[in-house]
Amino acid sequence: MPLMPGSEPYEHEGGEVGVLLCHGFTGTPQSLRPWAKHLAAAGLTVSLPRLPGHGTTWQEMNRTRWEDWYAELERAFENLRGRCAEVFVMGLSMGGCMALRLAEVHGRAVRGVVVVNPSIVNDVPLLKLAPVLKLVVSSVAGVANDIKREGVTELGYTRTPVRAAATLPKLWSLVQSELGRVTQPVLVYHSPEDHVVKPASVELLRKVLGANLTVRECADSYHVATLDNDAPLIFEGSLDFIRAHASVPLQRD
Repeated sequence: MPLMPGSEPYEHEGGEVGVLLCHGFTGTPQSLRPWAKHLAAAGLTVSLPRLPGHGTTWQEMNRTRWEDWYAELERAFENLRGRCAEVFVMGLSMGGCMALRLAEVHGRAVRGVVVVNPSIVNDVPLLKLAPVLKLVVSSVAGVANDIKREGVTELGYTRTPVRAAATLPKLWSLVQSELGRVTQPVLVYHSPEDHVVKPASVELLRKVLGANLTVRECADSYHVATLDNDAPLIFEGSLDFIRAHASVPLQRD
């Protein structure tokens, strides 16, 4: 299946500190590529995979489920872990949810977590009907490209594949049920004006993670803050986070 131009994964070989980044639901690595390149320029080893069913067609994505996306992220994590002394995980939206899942599963093997507008709560009423809806319609309106900055576009599907979306509640429930296992430092970037993910996800993280959590606002961005006006704050802030929590020096720090 041909890829949408610009949706290719990104890899950079740097020093002993690795970073794994995960894009969001129906999105592509394009939404995180500037972030990945910023971290790579600081001497980090960086991996930004393309999740199965993404970057091709929404029809193909309808043949995948959350387990397929997470399996690809696990594969990339193990590969990075084998090349680096320690690994940080980061993600946008659903990618943030799966980054937290990696932290739950792998414990100390994940050094720290940075997430941007994470989606870990089912706050979309339509998804409650997804098990039935998927039998009636194959797609609904898309959620990509929620960006405040003019002239910037997220590469993602204009339609949401319903059968794929119907698997999300199981992922959310699983992550919520084991959030207490996350003992690593967690940094969250949150856009108060987000037209895709409601505040409930960040509120849950505040409740469960407590002092282990730092939340910073992206006051001038919408959902895809990694491509929006506050992107430089995210890029530099995540790099500062790594410098503060890594036990080995960055290659060109």
